[in-house]
Amino acid sequence: MQVGTRWSFGGTAPSGLPEVVLLAVSTVEQDLTVAPKDGTDSWRWTLTWLEAKPVIELDDGTVIRYNAVDDSATITQPSIEVEDDEDWI
Repeated sequence: MQVGTRWSFGGTAPSGLPEVVLLAVSTVEQDLTVAPKDGTDSWRWTLTWLEAKPVIELDDGTVIRYNAVDDSATITQPSIEVEDDEDWI
């Protein structure tokens, strides 16, 4: 059994993560640094292990999943909801 953990945005990720997952975390952090959102200073990553594979979620809803077969990581960013403005049409 593997125990999950949390760490700060921009901090050092836990050891034992696949290199491609660390690259995905770094990519997300770089993207958000270039186009910063309010409040990222307090954001944290959450690591959980599902079937011995890491799943990492950022406080904004971004999720990174590891595929051990392909040794790949998939980044899923939260969708942005647009308000339906009837006067816009």
